[in-house]
Amino acid sequence: MKLRKGAANGLDLATTAYVNAELYTGYELIRGGGFIAAGDGAIVSVGSPSLIESELAKADRIIDLDGKIVLPGFVDVHVHGGGGYDLLRGEPEDYRGAARFHASHGTTAMLATTGGAPERTTLGILLHALQAQTDRTYDGADYIGVHLEGPFLNPVRKGAFDESLLHPPDQGEIERYIEASGGTIRLITVAPELAGGEPFVKWLTAQGIRVSIGHSNATYEQALQAIEWGACHTTHHFNGMSPFHHRDPGVAGAGMTQTSLTTELIADGIHVHPAAVRFLFDLKGTWNVCVITDAVFQAGLPDGDYGETVVSEGKIYMKGTETLAGSSATMLHSLRRVLDYTGRTLGNVLPSFTIVPAREAGADKRKGSLSAGLDADFLILDDQLTLLETYVRGHRVYKKEK
Repeated sequence: MKLRKGAANGLDLATTAYVNAELYTGYELIRGGGFIAAGDGAIVSVGSPSLIESELAKADRIIDLDGKIVLPGFVDVHVHGGGGYDLLRGEPEDYRGAARFHASHGTTAMLATTGGAPERTTLGILLHALQAQTDRTYDGADYIGVHLEGPFLNPVRKGAFDESLLHPPDQGEIERYIEASGGTIRLITVAPELAGGEPFVKWLTAQGIRVSIGHSNATYEQALQAIEWGACHTTHHFNGMSPFHHRDPGVAGAGMTQTSLTTELIADGIHVHPAAVRFLFDLKGTWNVCVITDAVFQAGLPDGDYGETVVSEGKIYMKGTETLAGSSATMLHSLRRVLDYTGRTLGNVLPSFTIVPAREAGADKRKGSLSAGLDADFLILDDQLTLLETYVRGHRVYKKEK
């Protein structure tokens, strides 16, 4: 790496040019491309070698990436924890630790995701999540809002949730959650077939909150009704929903056939068969698949007994059952799996990990691509897709040890 002397006010505030990269912006591949990041962490310009060369005078320092791969940072809209840190505990160190863990696997922005829990517990989680979003001392991924997964879910499709904590929509309750979150709930999973589903989905949509159909036993027809009310997303598609049948397509069929629904996908090869991963990409296209981890605190931990759950060969089960209880996946692991399962190119599938989830989180004006005006959230990888460095808002938050 070639460095030019930093600005008088220090390297942390220097404008930096990153050049000579195999640069994937999220929209295109620029060989030998580069970009310039201002001291405030925003991208000033991005483009071809000739364009960047003409603007190098703006930079206080130049970093030559020597042909390494640069990607936009991954955005995860469904994550409960990782690396031993549990967002459902709601402690500040859990948020810090999970942010560091996922940054070390390529995630630069994420929605802190709740689960079915008593209201008091959920209110506490939302308060901590709000603090995490405003704390700029984090040395990991940015928290860009909340995904409320529960409690307005159908017990028939409860998955690993405690059935006693699930119930039909309650507008008073959701208003308390919105207040506690400081208005940062971006996505909410709802079973729209439950009593009160219609006015609830319509009201949430009017508030600008994206409604996801999930943990739902809705029929295909009920799912189409929910789309008319405003639902635009599905939660961990194929999992926790009425399955596809040729005479009863269910929520799974609605997600596959309706272009207005963006489908989440856990692409670990465990929750969804590799053939189904390929099928969903072929059917929906990159711009309608939103890859997630659904990672829980056991992600990154060894196999073993973790109280109510057991981890075996990377699979996390409720103890004594075959019910999956979240995922041990990371976004980088999932990227490698999708490339393997689909046979598609890196540039083709990348939006499902970056631009699409940023859009679903309402953060695509800040995150998701390497574009002028957006945050300088990016990854540096070698040609084997080994992660070397992670940057959030222009600051390095992870570097691979030699």
